[in-house]
Amino acid sequence: METNKKSGAMENITLKPVPMEERKPWTNIAFIWAGSVICIPALMVGSFITAGMKYGQACACMAIGYIIVVAYMCLMGIQSADLGLPATVAVSRAYGKRGSSFLVSLVIALCMTGWFAQQLALCAGSFCSIMAASFNINFPYRLSVLIWGVAMFITAVYGVKLIAILNKISVPALFIMLIWGLIASLMKGAAASIANYHPEAYLGWVYGITMSVAGFASGAICCGDYTRYCRNRKETVLSCAVGVLPAGILALAIGGFLAIAAGSYDLSAIFASFGLPLLGMLVLILATWTTNTGNAYSSGISICNMFKLEDHMRRWMTLLAGVIGTLLAILGFENAFGSFLNYIAALVPAIAGVAIADYWIMGKGKPELWKEKEGINWLGVISWLAGFAVANWTTFLIPTINGIIAALVVYCVLASVVKNPSINPIYEMQLELKNKE
Repeated sequence: METNKKSGAMENITLKPVPMEERKPWTNIAFIWAGSVICIPALMVGSFITAGMKYGQACACMAIGYIIVVAYMCLMGIQSADLGLPATVAVSRAYGKRGSSFLVSLVIALCMTGWFAQQLALCAGSFCSIMAASFNINFPYRLSVLIWGVAMFITAVYGVKLIAILNKISVPALFIMLIWGLIASLMKGAAASIANYHPEAYLGWVYGITMSVAGFASGAICCGDYTRYCRNRKETVLSCAVGVLPAGILALAIGGFLAIAAGSYDLSAIFASFGLPLLGMLVLILATWTTNTGNAYSSGISICNMFKLEDHMRRWMTLLAGVIGTLLAILGFENAFGSFLNYIAALVPAIAGVAIADYWIMGKGKPELWKEKEGINWLGVISWLAGFAVANWTTFLIPTINGIIAALVVYCVLASVVKNPSINPIYEMQLELKNKE
């Protein structure tokens, strides 16, 4: 169909399966992931982790946390690659078509638009601070938000092709600048600071791993928006593992290192202290840009799924999400949005538990057995809410992972107990298999 084809650089495939001829090398997707995880909030999370433990233990927690995230990210990503569908459509059996549209898509759209506003506000504010401190220019904050917000969401409007190009340029540059900041800190005696560092309070392994998981738990749920372009399962796993693990762990580790050695995780301020404010500004902008394009892109797809819009409408819904996120940042609403966003962030990871249970355990990981369920799959919705409750109100082990596991277990139990095919799509699938035999 015409909507499955591309016109120039503009992506026109949204809710329909991506045909095999439109699939891309796994390295393209890996660059997008690397750009997503190298961001200022990741450096901040790294500094939070090292605040509660020695640096070596903090790095181990960072690695364990990201390995956990990538494990469930691969399972969800493979499903989207198998089906060629974005994340919110791929879960339309687990939650039902209407459940996926009006519940899952709404939560993801709110979460990603909120994160767009949060990161844009942080970037714009830091940009103004650098301009004032290094160049004695009182740059208007709202103008800074507008300039960088437009640049970020316009990139997302064009879709995967332009996002991949941005990340192929930005990720190597960011790696070089991160290593440069690390070396510059070592030359100023950072090694001694790290060796002699003792946190004021020891917070333990659970704290460190939980912080690491939380840093990318929500973003990993939307991985199918990109992995639907992967050509097979092996390339999906490669794109996630190679794209996320080295870059993500490095960003956390450098954030923690700089927090100990320089007293700040803010690379832009650190480069400015070295007499390199322009380089610091470039790090700041690139790190936010590569992440925020993904936030706007996934939000646009989710809005399309909410209203079952035609594929060509993705560009306009991405534009809408970017404009809303930019307005939130201009008006300062991202601060008021913070506590609400915490609840949304607890809701999002639990989506994975139901999705994994539906496709991999009950559905045996076979794409030929998958089909959408009309209406709402209440078994999936109930399991999702159970996972959210566990993630939000438990304090033992890793709350985010507790929520995912709880949602998975509840769905498997409900899908095994409920024998009504009009309610349970898994039982309907089992009946169809028996009839074929």
